[in-house]
Amino acid sequence: MRQFTVRPDDNDVRLDRWFKRNLPEVSFAMVSRWARTGQIRVDGKRADVDTRLVAGQSLRVPPAGGPLPLAGGGKGGRVRKPLTEEQLHLAEDIVLEQDRAAIVINKPPGLATQGGSGTYEHVDGLLDAYAGDGDPRPRLVHRLDKDTSGVLLVARTPGSAAFFSRRFSGRTARKIYWALVMGVPDIHDGMIELPLAKQPGTGGEKMMVDETEHGMPARTRYRVIDRAGNRAAWVELQPFTGRTHQLRVHMAAIGHPIVGDGKYGGQAAFLSGSISRKLHLHARRLRIEHPEGDLLDVTAPLPEHFSKSLEQLGFTESEGDLPLEAPVLVEPKTMEKRAAKAHAKQYRKERRGERRKRIDGPATTGARKPTGQRARVAGAAAGKTPAKAGAKPGAKPGAKPGAKPAARTASAKPGAKPAPRRAAPKAPGSKAPSPRSPGKR
Repeated sequence: MRQFTVRPDDNDVRLDRWFKRNLPEVSFAMVSRWARTGQIRVDGKRADVDTRLVAGQSLRVPPAGGPLPLAGGGKGGRVRKPLTEEQLHLAEDIVLEQDRAAIVINKPPGLATQGGSGTYEHVDGLLDAYAGDGDPRPRLVHRLDKDTSGVLLVARTPGSAAFFSRRFSGRTARKIYWALVMGVPDIHDGMIELPLAKQPGTGGEKMMVDETEHGMPARTRYRVIDRAGNRAAWVELQPFTGRTHQLRVHMAAIGHPIVGDGKYGGQAAFLSGSISRKLHLHARRLRIEHPEGDLLDVTAPLPEHFSKSLEQLGFTESEGDLPLEAPVLVEPKTMEKRAAKAHAKQYRKERRGERRKRIDGPATTGARKPTGQRARVAGAAAGKTPAKAGAKPGAKPGAKPGAKPAARTASAKPGAKPAPRRAAPKAPGSKAPSPRSPGKR
């Protein structure tokens, strides 16, 4: 048997979720079987898969026959890829702030957040540098585009990852971006509310404004910090939703693409002269609630190309940090409700197309009525005589095709005289009654 102690990060976590975090090689079916047969014990007592764990409890787990998990709750059996000296130095140089719950880094432009096809250098590949022996592997909480620089939050433990994720999904985390845009917006402090969707034919690599039912709501606030005549403007951007490429698509949609964003602005997104052709979008500041109760507020310095462009356009970097409204801390239960509501809304959105296909598609349920020879055979087996083709409704069985249905008394017109009754047959030897005169009674 294996013995574990529930860590503070796993407090109030369901038993099945604990296995997914700390022993992912054990399937849910295996956990259910162990719980059903009493092989899992919490403080010596039997536990179900939905049992909530408390920090400090003793958890006894049967051996699964696989490698033991990393002490402290890392992924079981995972072999850490060794990092080169260059990667270790890079991981150390980009750290802005770190503590027991979080690591905040300043992602350089050109470094992807996560790997993909043909992408081998990324932030996710550097996270092992921040984990000590026996510590869980840090986890990404959100992401930045490859060409976007700035503040990126990494959770040090599974518990803090869940905490920060709820803050992002609940929209209480505040992200501030700096950008250089082409031209100058007429409104210096505005809100862009344009729904976004994936552009067809791009494999999900490009977004577009879609005001149909397929578009996802997206909101961005922008404030003009300074302007270089009518040539360009330095703006602050605050996304209130987290759609892919949201800031880039929104600014291009109002006619002011971000400088260097050829993907959405084309050739009109580049300034002439010595201004860099790199993307001028930087995650300047992140303010988010910390698991220990205070606020985590971190600012990232600009990359070299962005800083030089500001100087060449006559902007002063120290004047860019505009005042930010006071934070509003939300109760944990409210955060959980908001996150659940957002998840349910997204689920309904994804299922909408599926329901439409089911409704529009051919019916696949229900028995098909037999016709022709099969109908006559089935009717004969049931003791019924099926009506012949061409017979009118209401016709008697066996009537000729086209025959009129028999008249019914109930269908007589109102006010019509009743038909005269026929005389009853006379009995043998009886006398016929004498007729009465019309005037006698």
